[in-house]
Amino acid sequence: MHAYRTHTCGALRTADAGKDVRLAGWVHRKRDLGGVLFIDLRDNYGITQLVANPGSDAFPLFERLRAESVVRVDGKVIERAKETVNKDLATGEIEVRVSSAEILGAAEELPLPVFGEPDYPEETRLKYRFLDLRREKLHRSILLRSQVISSLRRRMIDQGFTEFQTPILTASSPEGARDFLVPSRLHPGKFYALPQAPQQFKQLLMVAGFDKYFQIAPCFRDEDARADRSPGEFYQLDFEMSFVTQEDVFNAIGPVLAGVFEEFGNGKRVTPAAEFPRIPYAEAVSKYGSDKPDLRNPLILQDVSEHFRGGGFGVFARILEKPKTAVWAVPAPNGGSRAFADRMNSWAQGEGQPGLGYIFWREGEEGGAGPIAKNIGPEKAEAIRNQLGLKVGDAAFFVAGDPSTFYKFAGIARNKVADELNLSDKDQFKFCWIVDFPMYEWSEEEKRIDFSHNPFSMPNYDHEKFLALDPNDRDTIEKITAFQYDIVCNGVELSSGAIRNHKPEIMIKAFEIAGYGKEVVEEKFGGMLNAFRFGAPPHGGSAPGVDRIVMLLAGVENIREVIVFPFNQQAQDLMMNAPGEVTPKQLKELHIRVTEPAKS
Repeated sequence: MHAYRTHTCGALRTADAGKDVRLAGWVHRKRDLGGVLFIDLRDNYGITQLVANPGSDAFPLFERLRAESVVRVDGKVIERAKETVNKDLATGEIEVRVSSAEILGAAEELPLPVFGEPDYPEETRLKYRFLDLRREKLHRSILLRSQVISSLRRRMIDQGFTEFQTPILTASSPEGARDFLVPSRLHPGKFYALPQAPQQFKQLLMVAGFDKYFQIAPCFRDEDARADRSPGEFYQLDFEMSFVTQEDVFNAIGPVLAGVFEEFGNGKRVTPAAEFPRIPYAEAVSKYGSDKPDLRNPLILQDVSEHFRGGGFGVFARILEKPKTAVWAVPAPNGGSRAFADRMNSWAQGEGQPGLGYIFWREGEEGGAGPIAKNIGPEKAEAIRNQLGLKVGDAAFFVAGDPSTFYKFAGIARNKVADELNLSDKDQFKFCWIVDFPMYEWSEEEKRIDFSHNPFSMPNYDHEKFLALDPNDRDTIEKITAFQYDIVCNGVELSSGAIRNHKPEIMIKAFEIAGYGKEVVEEKFGGMLNAFRFGAPPHGGSAPGVDRIVMLLAGVENIREVIVFPFNQQAQDLMMNAPGEVTPKQLKELHIRVTEPAKS
């Protein structure tokens, strides 16, 4: 017999009744029922119920044993009585009557429980992550992550992609997020950077003639944490293809993502890859108030400015006298009550807004109800209702000002209304492509033109005219779109991608428009530019985020729930005490002196 187990804790069935078996695992929980001990023994594969009778050698051992101790048991498999069958367990029709047991690893008093799923402070959970990972829901999510990665890898290989590993130590880049820097011992005063993404390397692989590359790539960005973004590191399905159009990229990755969500989505409907809607960026912003719209939400924002122009409701009329302003409406089917309207108004104030104007329509009242309706009169209130396709019993909420400033709040309000009124069909994974991103945007903070998306993208603009552009021609520059695209699922951006700018003269011009001189481009991207000068194929790709894919499939809202050993929100590893101090000798070897930050 094996030293530790003949079966796992998820393997035994009624067909094994009568067998002598050996199991090993963690004591999940104990129950004393009339002097007989029932122990749930757990391992990676499941739970088996053990029975220890008072006369057995194992009984006194289990009596004193704490939960989460590791034991090995010998015993006989017996069928449970019908009334004691546990239909929630795969092993629920049997139990093991224990004859002997051995403690393999005793547990001290636990800093957090493993049995059940109590809401425990995250700091405690991360400090004792090895215990937290034993909890059923988190354990299942981490196993799901592994299965998803295996499926992604298999699907990419089946499509003819080849897996490569790109460098972890590389050069710092002037674009994107803040780099993690690594000092060089051999080159004093110089630093490597951990890659924010394998962007340049995967493009160089295309120049090298490999045609179809992918990897499950670790990426490193010194960013603040969010619910859908882990500080420090994350993983993505990074891929690139040569001699392709945007359409070819869509046809390659769409079936991979749709297939993974069908495989692991627990029966939820998934948008077929061939039916992913393609929504231009400008349309996504105007209809949904977001470049990552949740299409499970049926509500569409609409511009209702003409109904408020020239008087009626003074606040909106004065706003509309200024250029580039508008009034947008958020329709609210079945939201036609003052209580709901007031609740939404209070919510908006809690979001830092002055309020949320509204009209609601109710039986027996001409026009609409609420202060706005009374100011604009029944004719205009009815015109708004007709434009929005609403009926008696419905409502509309209004946001006014410069759309470039308020569109994000309008999008949040759209989702809030849908959630409050249960309008979204949550039993599905609804995908879309967001396309035609603007190549550039005006940075009000820095008072200059900057890239709005990926700086390595090919502009969707006549190349000769692009090369002749005046960098100060802001009106023209802000209208230029690029061959850039995002994959969005249920309001979560899974991936950004682009057809790449593979022509050196266009790349230098693109960076010049964003304020980077030729010498900067040559210094920071010289490797790639030089490669392009020796014959580069047209190429493009994308990089869906593995963490976010698993987060959606696991049905959790915090990305740390699908990462094995995540940082906390302050980018600390509480379990390994990272970041930590190093010795003076280490600093000396790296030619570094630490200076304390100035006290404010």
